[in-house]
Amino acid sequence: MPSQNSRPAISQADYQRLSEFRYLIRRFLEFSQVQANEAGLTPRQHQALLAIKGFPGAGPVTVGDLAERLRIRHHSAVELVDRLCEAGLVTRDQDKDDHRRVLLRLTERADDCLAELSAAHLDELGRIEPMLMRLLSRQDR
Repeated sequence: MPSQNSRPAISQADYQRLSEFRYLIRRFLEFSQVQANEAGLTPRQHQALLAIKGFPGAGPVTVGDLAERLRIRHHSAVELVDRLCEAGLVTRDQDKDDHRRVLLRLTERADDCLAELSAAHLDELGRIEPMLMRLLSRQDR
């Protein structure tokens, strides 16, 4: 932990910016939770579908990849995938090149559900974007 002498000065405006940023994040997460619940999903299921669909490079996603993207333990990701498969939202396919790997794919039902949720989320992001941009660009200084 840095000593107080080496720590940069933090102004009241800095504290306000950080507070506002955390408030906007919490507001967005609360919005997301309500939207997921209304779609019949848990927030974690919604996050998993989005992580699979939006995986960088649009390549195949493994359970390990999903665990990393959601920042959860591998066994928790396995349990989540089990529930997603039972709900008809995800399928597991064995990798043709490496039979030890299991690849995850969204079903058509999941794609449709995620498209609706994502449209609502993008709309909400559009509403809070000006506030985020102001905070991130430090225009309030």
